[in-house]
Amino acid sequence: MFKLFKKKSVIQPTQARVPGHIAFICDGNRRWAEARGLPPLMGHRAGIANFETLVDWFIARGVTTVTFFIFSTENWNRSKEEVDFLMDLFYSELKKNLKHALEKNLRYRVIGSREKLPKKLANMCDKLEAESAENTAGTVVFALNYGGQDEIINAVNDAIAEGKSVTRETFETFLDTGELLPVDLMVRTSNEFRISNFLLWKLAYAELLFVPEHWPDLVKSERLWQFVLDEYAKRDRRFGGGKKANYSGQKKKIG
Repeated sequence: MFKLFKKKSVIQPTQARVPGHIAFICDGNRRWAEARGLPPLMGHRAGIANFETLVDWFIARGVTTVTFFIFSTENWNRSKEEVDFLMDLFYSELKKNLKHALEKNLRYRVIGSREKLPKKLANMCDKLEAESAENTAGTVVFALNYGGQDEIINAVNDAIAEGKSVTRETFETFLDTGELLPVDLMVRTSNEFRISNFLLWKLAYAELLFVPEHWPDLVKSERLWQFVLDEYAKRDRRFGGGKKANYSGQKKKIG
């Protein structure tokens, strides 16, 4: 079902020091709620408040793709009450996102397996993608029931089924995320220092930023959004090339 997106052209960032693709691991919703004496599930609701404003802010500053890790393949191990709550919350949010997509000319993608999702949620994922597929102002991606290892394994099996050897470039066409920009900056909230099976292929040369704030605090704070861009602008991305240096130690001749 993702194949119809494979041939779309990739939009390039408009400013050299602005990341083309920012990916967020949205962590700490339950801890945010518990710290305020609220039921843990209310943290998830707070985590989607102001979401569309965050997206619009980053897109307006030259970011072309924003990805959010909202539910992993391992999150099914949580309680049935929490999983059911999240599935209903995602359905309501994606339904609202469709209006946002059409108003702001944004393309939405939902990556991950649809197999275990409630039927109405899976159908809403399909509808959101289909109706926003031709929009060009930017791309918003939800990683829902997503696992980076599963994505790569599925791509390997698809490549084998075609019976052809692959290069790094052609292998990407088998990935659900194949037509997305590589991640320039990954941000994880709530003082967790790991990538948790997220976008393993696309994170190959990403800058990583871990912040102490819980996700519901970051999602509504323009000060923190600016901090994210400012921090990225400080990074010296060399992609393995290293700094220019006089490795021989010999003095250069003048004249």
